[in-house]
Amino acid sequence: MDVLLVVDMQIALLEGPPKHDLDGVIDRINRLAAKVRSQAGKIIFVQHVDDSGNVDPLPPTFQLLPDLEREPSDIVVQKHLNDAFAGSNLKARLDDIAPDRLLIAGWATDFCVDSTVRSAVSHGYVVVVVADAHTLNDRPHLDAPSVIRHHNWIWNDLIAVQSIQVVETRRLLSERGPDESSA
Repeated sequence: MDVLLVVDMQIALLEGPPKHDLDGVIDRINRLAAKVRSQAGKIIFVQHVDDSGNVDPLPPTFQLLPDLEREPSDIVVQKHLNDAFAGSNLKARLDDIAPDRLLIAGWATDFCVDSTVRSAVSHGYVVVVVADAHTLNDRPHLDAPSVIRHHNWIWNDLIAVQSIQVVETRRLLSERGPDESSA
């Protein structure tokens, strides 16, 4: 079973300067989430919150993007640091689910997505970074598409105990599920 981990796709973090292909990223996350759910997989939304402890209720800007299609069975894990595993219950949730693969998408390629990918690898999960389902805005020294290409290249060559792949959404959507015949 797959788990799709959607990192920090929330209002407060995606306001401001334009984010590279944000509408496309949201669409690809939604389509991939629908496929994962249809194959009895799980969706985990990682939500960055401030460390003040004042999380009940979260301010509206900390809410997940309204364009994300969510289901009652989806899980939300709150985090305070770039790495979604650090100081959160993400690892415990994943260990309970015992996914075959952990698909990772979200915001921001070079901070929270990168930290989470590297942590997932170090925790021994089979990681699939969704190559075209993470985003960021241009950085002072590099445009967003270059940052994305650079990180996809790095992740594809990480040395890991388990497998790590960088795969485009269309390829993941075209994979046959365990219940689909090969005819």
